[in-house]
Amino acid sequence: MLEIRPIPAFEDNYIWLLAETPETAVVVDPGDADPVLDLLRAENRVLTAVLITHHHGDHIGGLSELRAVFPDVRVYGPVDRRIRDLTDPLSEGAVVRPQGLSVDFRVMEVPGHTSTHIAYLGAGSLFCGDTLFAGGCGRVFDGTFEQLSDSLDRIAALPTETLVYCAHEYTLANLGFAAWVEPRSPALSARMESDRGRRALEVPTVPSRLELELVTNPFLRTRVPEVVQAAERTAGQPLRPGREVFKALRQWKDERYD
Repeated sequence: MLEIRPIPAFEDNYIWLLAETPETAVVVDPGDADPVLDLLRAENRVLTAVLITHHHGDHIGGLSELRAVFPDVRVYGPVDRRIRDLTDPLSEGAVVRPQGLSVDFRVMEVPGHTSTHIAYLGAGSLFCGDTLFAGGCGRVFDGTFEQLSDSLDRIAALPTETLVYCAHEYTLANLGFAAWVEPRSPALSARMESDRGRRALEVPTVPSRLELELVTNPFLRTRVPEVVQAAERTAGQPLRPGREVFKALRQWKDERYD
């Protein structure tokens, strides 16, 4: 059975550990090698594979050190020269079975946060880096608003029971913005109360179920009339549902909330 658990890193990153046996491990987006190595040594595990979603330093910063300790490790990730330690570049539709696991992961290209961002879908789980967050989404860096909107639409079309494993504990802040957009949402109010309780106990709020994101995450609700109206009010003009609403929401959050 696949075990998935977080390895906290920096102030609010999660490096995800995947394992089926006590001897080996796979990790996702190791921005820092130290917490990964500490866990592997404590549990006497060998690192067999790494899954990378995008090139930002807080997702790949530990690669060189991990490869120095585990020279045979396979490093999967997007086709991107900025990821120097990559051994297996991946594109849309590729299927990966990381060493040490019996699970296949399908690669989805989900650009927007970055131009080459990918996600891994398998075992009812989506490892999506900084594309979709619990209650929010990533900023646009070297991708485009249109790309990110389209990528989120692709994720929204996945089975609603999909577990979303993002890479940061940003949930409460994200839900605060969501409450600006839909202040009268009962589903959002219930989620905020639940997630505040989890954080008070220092329990991660992720993974989240896609079905919960679909009713509380404004960036997946860009065709819902209440969200469209909120985006139009802040933009001061009519907007087309979908891409235009998404861009207005993302700019609203960037400029007035974050």
